[in-house]
Amino acid sequence: MGRIVERVSDEHRPGGVLRRASLEVLRAEAGDELGTVVWERLHGGEDPWAFMEQLPTVDEFVVLSLRADMIAADGGRRATRERDYRMLRQIALAYPELSTTVWEMIGRLDRLRWSA
Repeated sequence: MGRIVERVSDEHRPGGVLRRASLEVLRAEAGDELGTVVWERLHGGEDPWAFMEQLPTVDEFVVLSLRADMIAADGGRRATRERDYRMLRQIALAYPELSTTVWEMIGRLDRLRWSA
């Protein structure tokens, strides 16, 4: 099943950001995905104390999913640090409730696993 997306663009969002659902739906999907990751790792014999702090929060997972959608919509081109910054800012503009999470992630761009 494919994702339904719409491009959100206005004078404040040059280029726009793919907006595929309400934040409530995105958070529910992220919670389900994270729950599946935890379940798989637990049933794989991993100690939850060893991996729980490594997992993103629900809002971080939403931001990462939106970022992945934007990269896919751009032909899968690898993101530079500058492009990551622009994409994350676009996500914060499209989903203001994620602004705090986005800015925390921007502050950790060099340390985030996907930026390597």
